[in-house]
Amino acid sequence: MKICIVSDSHDRGPLLAAAVEAAKNEGAEAVIHCGDLIGVNTVKAALKLGLPIHMIHGNNLGDLVALARLACHSEGLLHYHGRDADITLGEKRVFVTHYPHYGRAMACTGDYDLVCCGHSHKPEIRQQANIKGDRSWLVNPGTVAGLGAPESTWIMGELGDLDGLVLPSFEIRYLLRD
Repeated sequence: MKICIVSDSHDRGPLLAAAVEAAKNEGAEAVIHCGDLIGVNTVKAALKLGLPIHMIHGNNLGDLVALARLACHSEGLLHYHGRDADITLGEKRVFVTHYPHYGRAMACTGDYDLVCCGHSHKPEIRQQANIKGDRSWLVNPGTVAGLGAPESTWIMGELGDLDGLVLPSFEIRYLLRD
């Protein structure tokens, strides 16, 4: 299963929609947003692209009631999880948080195949050793808004399959911005 991972859109709806559209064109089936969306208008154009979006709120909260209301009226496309999320996508267990230190801690548990975080505005893809003697993927897509960063970034991921025929893979992608 291919997924789009974004974070820190900070009211930059056109950039968020551009990342989601690019991911959809590459075969993405879902979007994970690691927080700091801020306003509900930021996600409306991305929702029109028809991919389910799993979202948490981060530290720049915006109007949480409006976000919850939009999720309720999105015909199942927007899944607003609150502070963090424990979801299953493509038969993989995924944890989503905003903070990198919390993401690292959750990856260390070995309970998740993939842990996604944001906040730092710095993209990173790595495997984190965990207490079960294995490794978990820990990814931070940086900032799709490009704030405080040289570029607008997001991650395209392939979750792989349980039989090991397709290995998980993640790649940082860049958006051109004005």
